Amino acid sequence: MTNNNNRILKHPAPPVLHDVESLTSLCKATADSLRLLILRILRTDSLGVLEMCRIFAIRQSALSHHLKILSQGGLVSTRRESNAIFYRRALMDTEDPLAKLKATVFETVDRIRLDPTLSERLFQIKQERDQQSLDFFTKFADKFKQNQELVADSQHYASALRDLLHGMHLPTQSRVLEVGPGEGLLLPMLAGTYADVIALDTSEEMLNRARATVQGKNIRNVRFVLGDTRTAIEKKLRVRLMVFSMVLHHISSPAEILMDSATLLEDEGAVLIVDLCRHNQDWVKASCGDLWLGFEPEELTNWALQAGFDSGQSLYLGLRNGFQIQMRLFNKRPSENL
Repeated sequence: MTNNNNRILKHPAPPVLHDVESLTSLCKATADSLRLLILRILRTDSLGVLEMCRIFAIRQSALSHHLKILSQGGLVSTRRESNAIFYRRALMDTEDPLAKLKATVFETVDRIRLDPTLSERLFQIKQERDQQSLDFFTKFADKFKQNQELVADSQHYASALRDLLHGMHLPTQSRVLEVGPGEGLLLPMLAGTYADVIALDTSEEMLNRARATVQGKNIRNVRFVLGDTRTAIEKKLRVRLMVFSMVLHHISSPAEILMDSATLLEDEGAVLIVDLCRHNQDWVKASCGDLWLGFEPEELTNWALQAGFDSGQSLYLGLRNGFQIQMRLFNKRPSENL
């Protein structure tokens, strides 16, 4: 390809592979059917060793051997959650000379049809996680706001969130869905900006608290729906914006939630995520019912790209107690580009 000055436009050269052993390790990692299935179930999930032992009905020592080989091949990475180690697919590094090969491996294993037994076991684990979160909110709903403020008081980031919403310049007649509104502290801001607001929560107790907040302010353009994103899909809801404010770390499979969001959003829709950056303060699991200790920004970006979103604006706010808030906007990719 040439420009008007007949100069050749060169594509950047791919990174040079200096270490052939890394290629050998990658090939070894993919040369086993169980290891390929492990990569398949990690498509949208971060799973613990014991959870994967249940899924594959395999001893922990045997599974750890396969995970070590996958790790040496650069295909999985780990994160610690309290006393447990969780595995996920490795994030792609554009400077990795094997990045394209790894991406091809992931794309290929994603076409593997899981055995119904494996699918059922994986589903059961997600159900148990969801139930754990629901049980917490049922039991400690009256204390949740107080405990949550120990981590991140919404007043500390409300103005930044308001600026981010206004900067989107969505039509005022837009329909907006907030997932997991808690006690409804964000709902008045949304209801004052957009004509139609939906509050969606799996906890009836928390939904009642959000409803009380709205009624106390005499707000009339908020609807309340008991259920999750699958419920919203079944109800054929279509919205312009979905908001997840300090709720994603309570959800068993954040990646799947983003895929559901792409289904619920209109063609020019967007997802706004407000959540914690990765941290190591595991006391929040007992105090606030958190399933995950925040997220690496790259994790959210990777899940969003897989679900059909493009990255938008990002804002990071450090809090005095050591936590950091990330506000991430992801725009739904036009259907013709999917």
